[in-house]
Amino acid sequence: MVKLAGIAMKRMQSFILLGCLLLASLAQAQMVRLETDLGNIDIELYSEQAPLSSENFLAYVDSHFYDGTIFHRVIPNFMAQAGGMTYDFTQKETRDPVPNESSNGLRNTYASVAMARFSDPHSATSQFYINLNNNAHLDPTKNGPGYTVFGTVTQGMDVVADIAAQPQGMYRAHPNAPNMAIRILKAYRITEATESDSSTSKDQ
Repeated sequence: MVKLAGIAMKRMQSFILLGCLLLASLAQAQMVRLETDLGNIDIELYSEQAPLSSENFLAYVDSHFYDGTIFHRVIPNFMAQAGGMTYDFTQKETRDPVPNESSNGLRNTYASVAMARFSDPHSATSQFYINLNNNAHLDPTKNGPGYTVFGTVTQGMDVVADIAAQPQGMYRAHPNAPNMAIRILKAYRITEATESDSSTSKDQ
């Protein structure tokens, strides 16, 4: 009887440990790395506050949609936009638009990542931007929605600054595009351990 009780206790402990590991796994932050021509940019997603935008972004990441796209609109001290065009400014075909989630309490502050869109609040697809400043005018107001923030750069803001410092003006149709195409070579999911161990990323 004592032996059986001991076995049951060990099994119970194993189940508890397994449950804790599962919860820890679920609670782990979702992160994405952008490998660019100038270095790595690591982004932590706010999956709870912006679930639709985060899921949308990850769908593009997982399908390798962003691989080979460029930072096509970069305005120093404002933002760096990417995720929709190839090096020759060809617009890539996207998935359906994602609903606006700008009322989630997240703000367009320095290093935050948000969905780019047209004037229609619900027109965001693949393009996103990284804030190079605190851009409160992009947040929602009593008069209407803003631009949905769904993540933040945890490492690599110096890379974003390098992108913003590149000469511009060569392309008449895209005056805010860097003269030298800055590509996202690869975009993929990472873990916090991967981020900590990275030796190729520049520090923020």
